[in-house]
Amino acid sequence: MTTADRSMNDPDEGGGAWAGWVMFAALMLVAAGAISAIQGLAALFKDEVYVVTDTGLLVSTDWTTWGWWLLVWGALLILAGLGLFSGHGWARWTAIVIVFVNLIGQFAFFPAYPLWSMVTIALNVFVLFALTVRWSVARLDFR
Repeated sequence: MTTADRSMNDPDEGGGAWAGWVMFAALMLVAAGAISAIQGLAALFKDEVYVVTDTGLLVSTDWTTWGWWLLVWGALLILAGLGLFSGHGWARWTAIVIVFVNLIGQFAFFPAYPLWSMVTIALNVFVLFALTVRWSVARLDFR
């Protein structure tokens, strides 16, 4: 068994690989937040970007409201991602809640962009994995 294999399996050893997963989660949150903000701006400034009808979304709202929601939500995702870089427990729990809500929210956006929603849902699952598996081991590398 190599040293890398031992550190992945032994919770007492520092887990560089697990800290890497947390950094991946942080980067994905920042990227997803930026994309959500861009989607929000697109909904605010040019409704024609979205190809669904006015009643095509799972939620019944106009594009301006949806655009503001995406813009604010994108900012929250970015802040959660930046908080994860610190390695603090509060940032982890905040990110877990925000990612879970984002995961559910992508189903509402599914009719507008199904492919993007599926990719985002998959990334959210990976981020949740990174934030819930071996946090104590990954946190050792942040000290």
